[in-house]
Amino acid sequence: MLYLNMSFEIIYFSSLVEKNILKLPNGLLARYLRLADLMIEFGPNLGMPHTKSMKDGLFELRLKSKEGIARVLYCTMLKSRIVILHSFVKKSTKTPQKELKIAIKRMKEIKNES
Repeated sequence: MLYLNMSFEIIYFSSLVEKNILKLPNGLLARYLRLADLMIEFGPNLGMPHTKSMKDGLFELRLKSKEGIARVLYCTMLKSRIVILHSFVKKSTKTPQKELKIAIKRMKEIKNES
């Protein structure tokens, strides 16, 4: 989907989610900030290898640097909002179900409030 002349806004599920992202190792944080800027300008779907649809409106921002691999899970809302739900540093090839469940629970809370 192409978004013309739209500016997106990134908001965080909670201040704890934002703080956890800011605690990422420097290389992963730099990658997050760069990709977040791109999402603000071009929208939430940057395509592989940067973003991936997980399921039911949940997406992952895929971060990789010399320090490792991290994921930032997010969803989209009306009015061009991208809601950051959860982040974690990956330690295995598959995304752990525990991490997905946290993001899905938060996404349902956000969607029920709107």
